[in-house]
Amino acid sequence: MRNGVIYKGLPFLASAIFLFSSFNAISQSMSLSSKLGSNKITLSLTKSGELHYQVTRRDKTIIADSPLGLTCDDQDFTSGLSLVKVSPIGVRRENYDLKVGNVKTINQVFETKSITFKNKLGALLIIDLVTGKEGVAFRYRFPDQAKKIRVINTESTGFHIEKSAKGWLQPYNKAGKVTPGYEDFYFKVHPGDSISNPRNPSVGWCMPALFQVNEGKNWVLLAESGTDGSYPGCHLQPDSQGGVYKIAFAEQDEKYTLPLGSNNHPTYNLPWTMPWRVIIIGEQAGDILLSSLITDLAPASKLDDTSWIEPEKATWSWWSHPEDRSAEIYNSFTDLAASFGFGYTLFDAGWEKANTEKGIIAQATAKGVKPMVWAYSAAYFDPEKRKAKFKELAAMGVKGVKIDFWCSDRQEVMACFQSLLEDAAKEHLLVNLHGTTVPRGWHRTWPNFMTAEAVLGTEHYFYEARYPDKAAEQNTVLPFTRNVAGPTDYTPFALTIRKYPRLNTAVHELATAMIYTSGIIHFADSKEMFESLPVLVRQLLKDMPATWDKTESLVAEPGEQIILSRQNGKLSYIVGINGTDKAMPVNLNLTKYAKGFSKFRVISEGENALMTFKTETYPITSTWQHAFAPKGGFIIQFINE
Repeated sequence: MRNGVIYKGLPFLASAIFLFSSFNAISQSMSLSSKLGSNKITLSLTKSGELHYQVTRRDKTIIADSPLGLTCDDQDFTSGLSLVKVSPIGVRRENYDLKVGNVKTINQVFETKSITFKNKLGALLIIDLVTGKEGVAFRYRFPDQAKKIRVINTESTGFHIEKSAKGWLQPYNKAGKVTPGYEDFYFKVHPGDSISNPRNPSVGWCMPALFQVNEGKNWVLLAESGTDGSYPGCHLQPDSQGGVYKIAFAEQDEKYTLPLGSNNHPTYNLPWTMPWRVIIIGEQAGDILLSSLITDLAPASKLDDTSWIEPEKATWSWWSHPEDRSAEIYNSFTDLAASFGFGYTLFDAGWEKANTEKGIIAQATAKGVKPMVWAYSAAYFDPEKRKAKFKELAAMGVKGVKIDFWCSDRQEVMACFQSLLEDAAKEHLLVNLHGTTVPRGWHRTWPNFMTAEAVLGTEHYFYEARYPDKAAEQNTVLPFTRNVAGPTDYTPFALTIRKYPRLNTAVHELATAMIYTSGIIHFADSKEMFESLPVLVRQLLKDMPATWDKTESLVAEPGEQIILSRQNGKLSYIVGINGTDKAMPVNLNLTKYAKGFSKFRVISEGENALMTFKTETYPITSTWQHAFAPKGGFIIQFINE
């Protein structure tokens, strides 16, 4: 009673305040913020028990309200869910070295939390959350110890991207003669756009998928990490209604010539931990390029001794002599590798006959060049046959294998990759996968995994009429998409004109060898072309490392231009390429990168920009101004003379 008036609503008000406080506490308990980077992921339950999440950075929406959940053969985890418990916030440190990467040594700290839900039947589902300065991630986990096999029929995971965002997405090609192989263009789209004019019929969008959101203030990359034999490689469904991109499994017909069954749904024994859904976030596109979040979340290296694993450059005969599999050609490329100081040479298809007749492997070994050999996927799918073949190759002196034509993201193929990398490591063999899916952090777990194709690379001057016109643009998109997922065998630097004539300048092509990250850089083009290069360009190829201690992003504009600083030991470079057909100004402050050097050499376009180079040497200055040639490039090499 107050002033003679009884306020009968007060108990109800107190109850409402209590309920609001309880709801707020639950909401807070189901969120996780990073101490660095201000990234946050928050889970929520609807009244009907449907699970959702959202992602923010400094309170700005990155991923709007998006669905989570799984439907299984025996349980439904898409509705009727209730909260069981929330773990305390944990701290996770990832400190490791990579044999192949933009940065050699990684040291990251993350916040972690696990949230347990139950469905109407009492079955449990755990969502593990991770936040760090480079983004957030989550994964599903079934803790049930029943040791039974469970099948996932659908995964409801979505990524709600604002409609005004800009996207760079690659179509996921349906199963075909050499698809899916992640060898399509990255198209500039808006959320909700349908797939238009892909290279091959397509059934979805690939990951990694890049978006610019918040009126251009943030960049986000959607990716996966830690995919192993427990799950297929996933892509995104073709339709993003309302801007929500949903997870899709590998298609049933992605078999190529492999002996796969008819079930394309994830199937595994309980308990079951699934791959990470990774959301990399940054203010600049360069933050995406330099992120290590995918390898941070992958299992740690399974190899105690990695001293035998050596990133290096390689010669490769196929691009210049696709029909010539003679011992003479293979031996000439061994000689080329020796003359340039390259560590490897790759003997492509047909090498077996040449080796039987002329002993090309022994000749390479005698000249100090480590041979790698091409192989067909079907010959390495059966575990026992694979192990025997690896032993045979190692005994011959082979140091690595390029295994081609997988054309599948099926779960059985993901499982094969893990055992293949392990079997190869036991014989001290390096691995290069072609005609394949993108890596998912595997080069941390298996450091002998040096590179993979899964890219629309140089070989498409043979195969794709649109490639010459779009190659420069693609070359400035791939470092922010495909190469973030893992090492990329782009097979760079080919000047000879092929079926579809090149439009990029010679320096642009040369610069791609230093823009892309790959544990083994397979240089295309002929022995004669390499030997005809100017002395200083040949010397650059000899000096150029195949991996880097440190990388910095100086200019990062996907589809337009990219400029990187690359360092390895005492070697220091700045390299850039223009993705447009217009001249573009370049203004750089060299002070930071020139320390300890007296001069810098610039390699740029010569008189005939398509085929020739110009080299100029200058004393160190604080600033450098240049004009990118259309579809051009440049390389700065800091030197002491």
